[in-house]
Amino acid sequence: MTDNKDLRLLYVLLDGIGDLPNPAMNGQTPLEAAKTPNIDSLARKGKMGQVISVGRGISPQSDIAVFNMLGYDFQGKKYAGRGIVEIIGCGVDFREGDLALRGNFATLDSNRIIDRRAGRDIVKEEAESVCKFLVDHLRFDDPDVSVEVTPTISHRVIIKFRHKSRYLSDKITNTDPAYGKLNGIGIAKTDVESMFVQESQSEDNSESSMLSAKIVNEFTRKSITLLREHPVNLGRISNNKKPMNVILLRDAGNSVPSLQPINEKFGITTSCLVDMPVEIGIAKILGMELFSSQKIDDYKQKAKEVAEIIKSYNLVYVHIKGPDEYGHDGDALGKKSNIELIDKDFFGMFFKLVTKQPIVVISGDHSTPCIRKSHTDDPIPLLVSGNGITSDGSRRFTESWASKGSIGTLKGSQVISLILNMISKQ
Repeated sequence: MTDNKDLRLLYVLLDGIGDLPNPAMNGQTPLEAAKTPNIDSLARKGKMGQVISVGRGISPQSDIAVFNMLGYDFQGKKYAGRGIVEIIGCGVDFREGDLALRGNFATLDSNRIIDRRAGRDIVKEEAESVCKFLVDHLRFDDPDVSVEVTPTISHRVIIKFRHKSRYLSDKITNTDPAYGKLNGIGIAKTDVESMFVQESQSEDNSESSMLSAKIVNEFTRKSITLLREHPVNLGRISNNKKPMNVILLRDAGNSVPSLQPINEKFGITTSCLVDMPVEIGIAKILGMELFSSQKIDDYKQKAKEVAEIIKSYNLVYVHIKGPDEYGHDGDALGKKSNIELIDKDFFGMFFKLVTKQPIVVISGDHSTPCIRKSHTDDPIPLLVSGNGITSDGSRRFTESWASKGSIGTLKGSQVISLILNMISKQ
């Protein structure tokens, strides 16, 4: 493409949108059961396909899935890890050889995890109080080790370990039993029967990785003791809420990645409207112009903001979180209702505000089927619609129509290139 001045492309990823037939919906998926007139109108005018965001057999976390959906394939390469991406997204001071991990506040009953997200109802003041308490009171056997515990949103936290004189390795396993690692890439496990806090292990038996695992295990053990009688947790228990009495750690990283900027990679100007630390971190790493919404779940507000942003950039990437959480909770009806709300409030409002409709691409980062309550490698629907895109006869944005679409099945890293090539041939 030689002249992109007039190109306008809205690229929406619906977090965890893909699903599987659900008995609660007479064998339909939430997408199939949902009433989505705005998205379906786009489907009738456009082309459908499906995406395997990272690779067959890989149930990805959102970070690596989004990188792939933005054109960056780490297959065969070492990935920095979600801990690093979120550290960057939060603006936490970090230097090479520090150790960053993503954490979840969870609920431990005796020695068994009964909720990996401590009820999903943690408020900012609770998280800040607990994190500050841990930093102020947790002391390591080695006085040269320090920890920074940063709350982000709800149950999510970022942990950074630093040693005054030693380089810490990221070659360690997770303490979170729901996720494994493959060359730095976090992989959701779909076959976990019992949830127990795992002991972090060295992956290469080097002194550095053994030290890192030792520090992580010491932090886990001592933080459980400190959190047991913390006033926030005693208050939550008295209010019939689940205590946030353990932090599950995963996706260690110890160096900041250096990737080709996305504007340079595709020869276009890009921006994004994102909210979560992981998405902000991805945007910073790729050099995207960054905008954050005033309210994460206010889809009308997001639409208003995107309608303004798209006036100034070739591509606007929007990440919408809602469907994934219902998938993790196994709430198919909730996921259906959330999809309907996104269709009405985001897409409905956006199309009212724009005078010239851009090319619209809708997909997801991964599937989170309600019957699995976890990320899976199941294909994600892909829709491309707009001026110059001829219809392939698709009728709705659903998994079944996607599987029959003319685009076929793509890897996530191929999506943007394919769309730009499609537009260039108009």
